Amino acid sequence: MMIQLFLSASNWSNDGNDELFEKRKELLRELESVLWLLMTSGGRSEVRLWLCNTIAGISSISPHHQRELFVRLLTAHTAKRRLAAQFLQLLFEKEPKKAGRIIAKKSSMLENFFRGNPRRILQWFSNFSGGTGLGHRKGAKALSHYAFVHRDVCWEELEWKGKHGQSPAVVATKPHYFLDLDVQRTVENFLEYVPEFWSSSEFAESLKDGEILKIDKKFFVNMFVNLMYKEDMKELWGIIDEFLIKEPFSSLCHHLLIILEEQELSYFMDLISKFLKSRSEVVEYDSPSFWLEVILSKCSITSIDQLLLLNAITSQARQLLRLVREEGNLDEKEKVKNIVSQVCSSSSRADSLAPIMDEWSKKKNLESIRWLGLQSWAIFFRLSEEFRTSESWESLFSSNGIGFRKSDKYRLLEDDEYSEESESDWDDGPSGKVKHKKKGRHIKKRRRKHKLEESYGERLIDLDVSDNGLDLQFKAGDWLLSTDQYSTTWSSVDLLEHISKHCFYTWIKFVIT
Repeated sequence: MMIQLFLSASNWSNDGNDELFEKRKELLRELESVLWLLMTSGGRSEVRLWLCNTIAGISSISPHHQRELFVRLLTAHTAKRRLAAQFLQLLFEKEPKKAGRIIAKKSSMLENFFRGNPRRILQWFSNFSGGTGLGHRKGAKALSHYAFVHRDVCWEELEWKGKHGQSPAVVATKPHYFLDLDVQRTVENFLEYVPEFWSSSEFAESLKDGEILKIDKKFFVNMFVNLMYKEDMKELWGIIDEFLIKEPFSSLCHHLLIILEEQELSYFMDLISKFLKSRSEVVEYDSPSFWLEVILSKCSITSIDQLLLLNAITSQARQLLRLVREEGNLDEKEKVKNIVSQVCSSSSRADSLAPIMDEWSKKKNLESIRWLGLQSWAIFFRLSEEFRTSESWESLFSSNGIGFRKSDKYRLLEDDEYSEESESDWDDGPSGKVKHKKKGRHIKKRRRKHKLEESYGERLIDLDVSDNGLDLQFKAGDWLLSTDQYSTTWSSVDLLEHISKHCFYTWIKFVIT
């Protein structure tokens, strides 16, 4: 069960064994073929989402480059209107007042929004207060204010539910009379006979907070798309620029990239690549998306398929394992298992990774990174299949030069509970209250322990590495490792991903420096 992790550069000296190298590549090609078939058997949307999630983790795009990147995407011919619609929904959600500012400037366009739509009319204009006139809200406030200011020309258009109308003088002293206004008929009159109202300052003021967006976002999305592309409204594009600079890159990616077609996603990756190649900063190796930054800054991407595969076997190793176990048939599962076994067996020689390193140093192409990615996933799969005990993990650490310290936090918790339980059981004091109090503390500790177990159990169930995940968790133990300077406690479940990623990151870091 020995697995060589190749964590030391001294293990990578090439002995010129081309036959070993070709055998390794053939096995990795077979593994790639089976995995790709499983990844795409139900369509490609899920694996594309995995890639979008990894892109969202890129941390080295500056705010100004971020703005330029998404503005280019918003103005690209193929995707612009569909992408703009998605972007505007995010803008409306995060910055409704900025959107409201634009609506207020184009308030006359809302005539068509209300015309022939009683539901919208009542939603916006029926908010009259039963108290003072200051309590009127939304369109009701705009309607009453405009009616008073321009009473000489529009008061006759107010329709009242009672037998007779109300005069301005009466309503001025008793603003709650507006509750008797027939709102629908009044607004319909204003649409027909008072066109000036729709471009008035009173109506515009009611729109500035953006609350009107809640009535029908789809209408306003279409309105803004036309303002962006037909009218090329500079103020709107200014708001878009400002928003794109301020909004986190991850948020923009999560909301926008998911709707892109693969051709559009490739275009986006090309744009990112140009920004990354022009920068001077060193890649942060601790970033979960650093490998993608390395590839985009140093390699030419010829196919989106290459990125989808490489992302799945590195950043989404756990998701890919789940896919193999849940979606693969028996033959496919056995094939993956057999190939991985051969890959790891052929990796027992310390110098067997050297040819791949040499090939990278000569060609600097994506193919070499793909071999390394497949190798790391093979290690991940093998660990998930066979490493179930503390002894097996500690043997792996020792044989690969990984320093480790055993974490005793859970054992200490259990010992503490045991001592309290014993003390409580043997307490023969005269008061039952003491015994009850200790029992209460014991129950609380049991609940806390249960929550810890539930937390770890969920991770085990998600990975599906054991039928009795909790037993595996506590038997396998927890360690502090030299791979991250002993800064984190790793459970056996977390180690599956950590070790394989650490291998891949170490290899990539070596070949690019």
